[in-house]
Amino acid sequence: MTPTTATATSTNALLGVNAGSPSAAAASDAGDRFLKLLVTQMQNQDPLNPMDNAQVTSQMAQISTVSGIDKLNASIGGINSLLLQSQSLEGAGLVGKSVLLAGNQLELAADGSASGGFELAGAADAVTVSVKNAAGKVIDTLELGAESGGRHGFDWKSADAALTGLTFSVAARAGAAAVNATPLVADTVDAVYSDGGQLNVGTRNHGVVRYGDVLGVS
Repeated sequence: MTPTTATATSTNALLGVNAGSPSAAAASDAGDRFLKLLVTQMQNQDPLNPMDNAQVTSQMAQISTVSGIDKLNASIGGINSLLLQSQSLEGAGLVGKSVLLAGNQLELAADGSASGGFELAGAADAVTVSVKNAAGKVIDTLELGAESGGRHGFDWKSADAALTGLTFSVAARAGAAAVNATPLVADTVDAVYSDGGQLNVGTRNHGVVRYGDVLGVS
């Protein structure tokens, strides 16, 4: 994958949707070949058993359908290309900014502080955040009490600012029923990547994630 930088969408790229493109030319050639076959068929038909109007109309409709589908596919391909360029411009604006992602890693600041978040599928009577070390052992718990459905954040501070590999989990309940909780983390965008028509975001601590997986920007 190669980092991409923001560039203005060119006039040529914008015109590519409506102007002749390799795909559009191929669609035209296919339609021409189909029409030539039909003319040849009519020229060589049996005079005693000629094609009726219904047959001719049916084959003409097939020509129109095939040509229309090919042209539509070519147009969609051009639109997809423009959408990717637009996303690249938007994505480039994320470089250096903090984004919200689904994840459960805790990164400590120099003073040992860390922040995390979660999204609740519904209101909960009790929410508990469990902080775990690199071995997966719970080293601290935060009792957050009742929380409404939606996104929430929490802060935590370690006595040892050198700890690494920390993660957290969230457990929420409404009465006796569990409430689904999705862990969320913040990270910084370092680069934007384009790979096979897919726009990706390179983050400082969580590697490469899909642009569509970015849940928020601050």
